[in-house]
Amino acid sequence: MPPAYFLLTEPALRDYLWGGRKLQSVLGKPLPPEGVWAESWEIVDHPEHQSVIRNGSLAGQSLRQLSETHPQWLFGNSGETRLPLLLKYLDCQRVLSVQVHPDDAYAENMNPPDLGKTEAWYIVDAEPGAVLYAGLNPGVTREQLRSAMEAGAVESCLHRIEPKRGDCVFIPAGTVHALGAGLLVAEIQQASNTTFRLFDWNRLDANGKPRALHVEQSLEVIDFASGPRRLQTPTATEQPGRERLVQCDKFTFDRLTGSLDLAGEGRLHLLTAPYGGVVLYGANERLELAVGESVIVPATMGNVQAEIDADKILLDMYVA
Repeated sequence: MPPAYFLLTEPALRDYLWGGRKLQSVLGKPLPPEGVWAESWEIVDHPEHQSVIRNGSLAGQSLRQLSETHPQWLFGNSGETRLPLLLKYLDCQRVLSVQVHPDDAYAENMNPPDLGKTEAWYIVDAEPGAVLYAGLNPGVTREQLRSAMEAGAVESCLHRIEPKRGDCVFIPAGTVHALGAGLLVAEIQQASNTTFRLFDWNRLDANGKPRALHVEQSLEVIDFASGPRRLQTPTATEQPGRERLVQCDKFTFDRLTGSLDLAGEGRLHLLTAPYGGVVLYGANERLELAVGESVIVPATMGNVQAEIDADKILLDMYVA
């Protein structure tokens, strides 16, 4: 069994049409010289991509390989054999499509099967006037939404929020949503890449064609009873410096400040430092996290201490 240490991974970049260059200019990701880049998959184990360890004795191994060879070292006694979470950053320079994700039961019966997708957004930065859409307006029915989709007027059905830096939005599976232009976001989600697109603002892709819509699948999985989503209200925990942003059956999502212990309870943690200013100590190791850098803390790491600069934060995510 390898010695416990902080695991750094190689980000995987996605070049969707709504991206820009902020993954590099703000978060320091090494982008190719040309093009727009929308997402940086920081930590993931999914058929479409497996993160590769880039430091220490396990460098070059994928997270999938590590999960298969040392599951208890990585996950502790949780029984997990694959990381069920995906951590990513998104640079939204154009509004994203209006979309919805299925729950686990629906996704399991797809071909190929996948996990459902419950997610949460942390607003790293927001330009003035930036908006997002989270949930349907009160009372919107299946028939009303279908009519709006046919008329190209879906926006009228959506709950609109003008977020600011530091806000958090929770998007359970079945929630209609879209991130707007001018947002830089850290996202924690189930390790799924299943998306049903309701509406794409009548735009064309790089080949001059409209992107495919998934009308019937969307209407099947939308939770019409859930209504609009609100900004999360952070709640204090028993540990000073730790605020709870989201707690659900898929993950726990916390914001950390100051100096505090953050692990040692025998579970895997995913950490990211959207503004830098974080130093981690554990297993006789010191690790300084750069702006936008993410790290896996394996379950066997033992006690870990974080020192976080006064004007910075650390995001901590783990399986509930």
